[in-house]
Amino acid sequence: MRNIALFSLSLLFTVLVSCTPKKKETPMENKTERPVEESSLQETLDAKKADFNAKASDEKKKIYAEGIAAVSESGVLQNAKNVGDQAPDFTLKNALGDEVSLGDYLQKGPVVLTWYRGGWCPYCNLTLNSLQSELPKFQAEGANLLALTPELPDKSISTKEKNELEFEVLSDISNTIGKEYGIVYQLTDEVADSYQKGFDLHGYNGDESDELPLAATYVIDTDGKITYAFLDAEYRNRAEPSEIIAALQALKK
Repeated sequence: MRNIALFSLSLLFTVLVSCTPKKKETPMENKTERPVEESSLQETLDAKKADFNAKASDEKKKIYAEGIAAVSESGVLQNAKNVGDQAPDFTLKNALGDEVSLGDYLQKGPVVLTWYRGGWCPYCNLTLNSLQSELPKFQAEGANLLALTPELPDKSISTKEKNELEFEVLSDISNTIGKEYGIVYQLTDEVADSYQKGFDLHGYNGDESDELPLAATYVIDTDGKITYAFLDAEYRNRAEPSEIIAALQALKK
């Protein structure tokens, strides 16, 4: 009898639980999720600059600040090719030794033309990585990306492989094309000495000119006209990919 009573109570409990209405679950889509915000390129560069300022000696910071001021006062920003100018055509060799022509690329669509100082420059590497990430968006607008550098080919191929770049990297030996675009400047003696002692700038570029290009970026339409120009004496400032994309989109309006 006792077993029967226990069975009856168990059965009654099971029935009561099954009949109890379940608490309504809140659909996941009703929950508010904060979107993950990605840092802009300039925010990333500014963080690198802040790290440099925190670690570098006052003397080094003074030398570099004076170097930037000298670039600003040199007139290079005023003399550089700018919006509305015709972009000089050129043919240069890429990291593999193949000839690449701006004119040939303009037949395919607009071109994003950018300069980087060298693989030794951490700000250049951050920028190249950002441009690689945004490359599909440039291509979606029908554009191709060309990067020029005064580095020797064996140095530029190292930079290309290190950053896993899928766009053309062209060696502008002695800044020949950079000078046609008016973006080349002379380093101050103090900055040149710091660079030479720090990483052998002469070895990277294959000359002792102590010249570098601005970290300039242009958008060039298929007719060869420059429609967007980023020019800045401060090498730690770079063209924001979103601005480049906006400039490419403006070509379609």
